[in-house]
Amino acid sequence: MNPERKLWLDLKKSSPNIVWNRVENLAVPGLPDLLGYNKNQRFFTLELKVKQSKKVRFSPHQIAFHVLHPKNSFILVKALAPLHYKLFEGSRIESLVTSFVDTPSLAGGESLAACVLSLERL
Repeated sequence: MNPERKLWLDLKKSSPNIVWNRVENLAVPGLPDLLGYNKNQRFFTLELKVKQSKKVRFSPHQIAFHVLHPKNSFILVKALAPLHYKLFEGSRIESLVTSFVDTPSLAGGESLAACVLSLERL
Protein backbone atom coordinates (compact mmCIF):
# COMPACT_ATOMS: atom_id res chain seq x y z
CA MET A 1 0.00 0.00 0.00
CA ASN A 2 1.35 3.42 -0.91
CA PRO A 3 2.26 5.64 2.10
CA GLU A 4 -0.22 8.43 1.28
CA ARG A 5 -3.06 5.93 0.95
CA LYS A 6 -2.15 4.51 4.36
CA LEU A 7 -2.15 8.06 5.79
CA TRP A 8 -5.61 8.63 4.26
CA LEU A 9 -6.99 5.44 5.83
CA ASP A 10 -5.49 6.32 9.24
CA LEU A 11 -6.90 9.85 9.03
CA LYS A 12 -10.39 8.64 8.07
CA LYS A 13 -10.39 6.20 10.98
CA SER A 14 -9.12 8.88 13.42
CA SER A 15 -11.64 11.58 12.49
CA PRO A 16 -15.24 10.34 12.75
CA ASN A 17 -16.48 13.91 13.34
CA ILE A 18 -15.31 15.11 9.94
CA VAL A 19 -17.03 14.23 6.67
CA TRP A 20 -14.35 13.54 4.06
CA ASN A 21 -14.55 13.51 0.28
CA ARG A 22 -11.46 12.16 -1.42
CA VAL A 23 -10.73 14.09 -4.59
CA GLU A 24 -9.38 11.98 -7.45
CA ASN A 25 -8.89 14.68 -10.04
CA LEU A 26 -6.83 14.58 -13.21
CA ALA A 27 -8.54 17.63 -14.75
CA VAL A 28 -7.30 20.22 -12.22
CA PRO A 29 -3.67 19.57 -11.27
CA GLY A 30 -2.71 20.68 -7.78
CA LEU A 31 -6.15 20.27 -6.22
CA PRO A 32 -5.69 18.91 -2.66
CA ASP A 33 -6.42 15.27 -1.87
CA LEU A 34 -9.38 15.82 0.44
CA LEU A 35 -12.37 18.06 0.96
CA GLY A 36 -13.43 18.09 4.61
CA TYR A 37 -16.54 19.33 6.39
CA ASN A 38 -16.64 19.57 10.18
CA LYS A 39 -19.45 19.90 12.73
CA ASN A 40 -19.00 23.70 12.78
CA GLN A 41 -20.17 23.66 9.15
CA ARG A 42 -16.72 24.58 7.78
CA PHE A 43 -15.41 23.32 4.48
CA PHE A 44 -11.66 23.00 4.03
CA THR A 45 -9.15 21.25 1.81
CA LEU A 46 -6.36 18.98 2.99
CA GLU A 47 -3.25 17.90 1.12
CA LEU A 48 -1.68 14.68 2.42
CA LYS A 49 2.10 14.25 2.35
CA VAL A 50 4.43 11.58 3.67
CA LYS A 51 7.94 12.87 4.26
CA GLN A 52 10.66 10.27 3.71
CA SER A 53 13.62 12.64 3.51
CA LYS A 54 14.49 16.07 4.90
CA LYS A 55 12.13 17.88 2.53
CA VAL A 56 8.45 17.70 1.71
CA ARG A 57 7.94 17.46 -2.05
CA PHE A 58 5.24 19.47 -3.80
CA SER A 59 4.44 19.86 -7.47
CA PRO A 60 4.40 23.40 -8.89
CA HIS A 61 0.61 23.00 -9.26
CA GLN A 62 0.20 22.14 -5.57
CA ILE A 63 2.25 25.19 -4.59
CA ALA A 64 0.21 27.42 -6.89
CA PHE A 65 -3.08 26.11 -5.47
CA HIS A 66 -2.12 26.92 -1.88
CA VAL A 67 -0.69 30.33 -2.81
CA LEU A 68 -3.97 31.20 -4.56
CA HIS A 69 -6.14 29.64 -1.82
CA PRO A 70 -4.39 30.39 1.50
CA LYS A 71 -7.55 30.27 3.65
CA ASN A 72 -9.20 27.03 4.75
CA SER A 73 -6.51 24.97 3.03
CA PHE A 74 -4.22 22.73 5.05
CA ILE A 75 -1.35 20.31 4.62
CA LEU A 76 -0.96 17.23 6.79
CA VAL A 77 2.58 15.83 6.83
CA LYS A 78 3.51 12.47 8.24
CA ALA A 79 7.25 12.12 8.92
CA LEU A 80 8.46 8.55 9.06
CA ALA A 81 11.70 8.85 11.05
CA PRO A 82 11.00 9.66 13.80
CA LEU A 83 7.28 9.08 13.37
CA HIS A 84 5.23 12.23 13.90
CA TYR A 85 2.49 14.29 12.25
CA LYS A 86 2.25 18.02 11.61
CA LEU A 87 -0.62 20.13 10.34
CA PHE A 88 0.17 23.32 8.42
CA GLU A 89 -1.94 26.12 6.99
CA GLY A 90 -1.87 26.16 3.20
CA SER A 91 -0.45 29.68 3.34
CA ARG A 92 2.79 28.15 4.71
CA ILE A 93 3.51 26.07 1.62
CA GLU A 94 6.37 28.21 0.33
CA SER A 95 8.08 27.95 3.70
CA LEU A 96 7.50 24.17 3.72
CA VAL A 97 9.20 23.85 0.35
CA THR A 98 12.36 25.45 1.67
CA SER A 99 12.43 24.34 5.32
CA PHE A 100 10.10 21.81 6.92
CA VAL A 101 11.86 22.09 10.29
CA ASP A 102 11.56 25.88 10.56
CA THR A 103 7.93 26.17 9.43
CA PRO A 104 5.49 26.74 12.31
CA SER A 105 2.69 24.17 12.43
CA LEU A 106 -0.87 24.44 13.74
CA ALA A 107 -0.66 21.10 15.50
CA GLY A 108 1.38 17.97 15.66
CA GLY A 109 2.72 15.11 17.69
CA GLU A 110 3.35 11.40 17.66
CA SER A 111 -0.28 10.64 16.85
CA LEU A 112 -2.84 12.14 14.49
CA ALA A 113 -5.09 13.20 17.37
CA ALA A 114 -3.78 16.78 17.76
CA CYS A 115 -4.02 17.43 14.01
CA VAL A 116 -7.55 16.02 13.81
CA LEU A 117 -8.63 18.11 16.81
CA SER A 118 -7.41 21.29 15.09
CA LEU A 119 -9.45 20.47 11.99
CA GLU A 120 -12.54 19.65 14.08
CA ARG A 121 -12.31 23.04 15.82
CA LEU A 122 -12.15 25.18 12.66
